[in-house]
Amino acid sequence: MKKNTWIVILMAVLPWLSIPLIGKNTFKKYGLAAFTMSTYLVLEGRFAEKRKWWWFPYNVKPNVLAEFPLIFGPFFIGSVWILRYTFGKFKIYFLVNLIIDSLFTYIGMDFFKKIGYVTLVRLTKFQLSVVFLIKTFILYGSQLLYGSLYQRFKRS
Repeated sequence: MKKNTWIVILMAVLPWLSIPLIGKNTFKKYGLAAFTMSTYLVLEGRFAEKRKWWWFPYNVKPNVLAEFPLIFGPFFIGSVWILRYTFGKFKIYFLVNLIIDSLFTYIGMDFFKKIGYVTLVRLTKFQLSVVFLIKTFILYGSQLLYGSLYQRFKRS
């Protein structure tokens, strides 16, 4: 995996280069829901580590979840982008998430296993898809909550 460290670094850094394209107001509007979801993912990662759902032979640093670059890179920024274009249109939001999550589960996981970043242990790809489906509803629900709060503070 050491020779593929650059892939992990790029995975964490490249999505952040799209921030200027998102815009400050959009980032403020959807960033809190994405951050909440990322925090949930960190907690889920600790739980999954204990339950041996998946295994990351690659470590970022001791006592840091190996999925940290994945969570705060493409997942965080991807959540903001998806919410930007689909929030308020649940069917489209659900379809976009279903496609992206399926691509990650059925193609991305094979790539990550091949480079030695992560492998599923006690979770099948279908079960991972169900875990992603749950996250889809949590992200949308948190944005519904934060969106109403955002509108209140924006008017003040």
